[in-house]
Amino acid sequence: MWHTSRLVAFDLETTGVDTEVDRIVTAAVIGLGGGGQTDSHEWLADPGVDIPAEATAVHHITTEHAKAHGEPAADIVDQVAEALATRVGMGDPLVGHNVPYDLTLLDRECRRYNVQPLLDRLGETPLRVLDTRVLDQHVLPYRKRPSETQGARQLITLAQVYELPWVESEAHGCSYDALMSARILYRIGTLAHMAPSQWPERIRFHKRPRLHELEGLAADELHTRQIRWAAEQAAGLQEWFRKTDPAAVVDGSWPIKPRGDA
Repeated sequence: MWHTSRLVAFDLETTGVDTEVDRIVTAAVIGLGGGGQTDSHEWLADPGVDIPAEATAVHHITTEHAKAHGEPAADIVDQVAEALATRVGMGDPLVGHNVPYDLTLLDRECRRYNVQPLLDRLGETPLRVLDTRVLDQHVLPYRKRPSETQGARQLITLAQVYELPWVESEAHGCSYDALMSARILYRIGTLAHMAPSQWPERIRFHKRPRLHELEGLAADELHTRQIRWAAEQAAGLQEWFRKTDPAAVVDGSWPIKPRGDA
């Protein structure tokens, strides 16, 4: 089943949140599950630009540290894209949280340094993605944010909802976040294949859960459905934003956002 197969977990820590201009600082690509051993790779790049204090506050990597210990950004981008292409080429679905951010930023970095983008490396091999943000929002659509400062779909919130331990001192490290996404995915898949009477109380508590819509699907079909779900989720968010900003636009492209000049 899709949640018990061999997977490749992926996460980036970066200089900011703009996929068109920001840069990779650290990256993790982890092969895991499917009865095999965990195969973990992590990279530290010198992004070639200053790391803003706001980004350092999240992942704790300073410009000075990246310059002293990181490898050239072009080399890291090439290695990360190749590591993903190798594992996806072996048939492993890619798992992450809010995957369009990471995959889009990786794509733009590849183009920035004139190295082959991931989709070009894959050729005719399909990229199958399992995005815990999209899946969680679909199966538990009515969950509210737990506080004014913590969003309903943040990785920490999903860890809490699916009853996984969260270590704040390790969070926002790319390997930690990639592994947490895989663990959340496994919990979602396990619940999808359980009778509702067996769900933990905090899952049964949620209004109109749709976990069983994931039951028995192949990874290809689940990927296709997420394209539609991501678009629907973005449209709903855009409608909400337009209550106060009539010009608000939320891009529902998934799993990689198209280039503006494409």
